[in-house]
Amino acid sequence: MTEHSTAVAEAHHRRVARERRTSLLISGVSTVIVFGLAAWWISSAEQWPAVRNQFFSWEAIQESFPSVLAGFWLNLRIWIVAEVIILAFALLLAVLRSLTGPIAAPFRLATIAYIDLFRGVPALLLILLFGFGVPALQLPGLPTSATFWGSVALIAGYSAYSAEVYRAGMEAVHDGQRAAARALGLNQWVTLRFAIIPQAIRNVAPALLNGAVSLQKDVALLSVLGVREAVRAAEIYTARTFNYSSLIAAAILFLIASIPLARFTDWYARRDQERRLQRTV
Repeated sequence: MTEHSTAVAEAHHRRVARERRTSLLISGVSTVIVFGLAAWWISSAEQWPAVRNQFFSWEAIQESFPSVLAGFWLNLRIWIVAEVIILAFALLLAVLRSLTGPIAAPFRLATIAYIDLFRGVPALLLILLFGFGVPALQLPGLPTSATFWGSVALIAGYSAYSAEVYRAGMEAVHDGQRAAARALGLNQWVTLRFAIIPQAIRNVAPALLNGAVSLQKDVALLSVLGVREAVRAAEIYTARTFNYSSLIAAAILFLIASIPLARFTDWYARRDQERRLQRTV
């Protein structure tokens, strides 16, 4: 009986492996056919040679790449600093909004007003208002750098969105956790710190990672302030040569940075889902 069960299991594994190989083969062939037809269709257009020289010139990409790459390092620095501040500030906003009781009412109302305001204004408009409006005030003690205030605008906007992500994770924690904490005599702060927030962060980590991917791309919006990041460097080259291939160079750099992060986000979300399923079994 044991030998028979082993043979059946081996046959099942072989069948599953064969079906997987067949599926991968069909997927690969169909992908090659679809993209091949798309490439043929585009390249057969009458204006394709002119578009290729204007947007996909290898010589122009090579010539513009050093300045675009230098601007892209600025993109990455702004992104990393802004993301760290956003994660911390958004968590503070979520905590303030979740507080109960009359004493916490002013903080809760101020937080709600902040979130509603900065979620309702488009990111580009925030960048223009902060980048041009605040330096124009010439307030003593405050910097006038467009890079600084553009980053502040991104932090302000993304913190409002991330605060709601945190809050959703906190509300997803079962009410029994709070009831157990009250039964142990823990106050609101201690309950949030040790019981609610750790579970909430695990719940919303995939969503926060998706926000990080979006922020990495939206840093390019600072180009409207004249900040010489990757897109601005590409635009300068385009204005000088009337060739748009430098924008392709910038797009390639953004893809190199964003695709691995997006794949990591998918992997983390899949692993988190598997962990939850195992916990329910």
